[in-house]
Amino acid sequence: MKELLEKLKKIEKETSAEKGNYDLFALFLREESPGKWDILVAAGWINGNNEEALKYLALKFQHSFTQNEFLKISRIVIIEENNPELPAIQQDINIEHGISEIKDATFFGLDIKHAIFITSRSNQAA
Repeated sequence: MKELLEKLKKIEKETSAEKGNYDLFALFLREESPGKWDILVAAGWINGNNEEALKYLALKFQHSFTQNEFLKISRIVIIEENNPELPAIQQDINIEHGISEIKDATFFGLDIKHAIFITSRSNQAA
């Protein structure tokens, strides 16, 4: 998992340099998930371009991950910047290009067994 996290940190840095900063870039292991992680992203450059952003990110992941690493990912989830829960998460977890972990929590109305935040920052801080 450590190698996968390092690859995700690298992708997050590269894509934020190419496209713009993230408000959220995280991995969530849902309580009912069979060991597969969701990658959650929120960024100003994504708003209104969800399909294009998904293709862009999926291609980045495909080029970086081994087949085993790719099998650990369930899906990419785009969180809209105006999601009312986003500011509360950003207030509690303020990190950029790093690693912060939380276990057994509820985010976006979902029970999360394990959450790993690479970036969680308010766009007002930019």
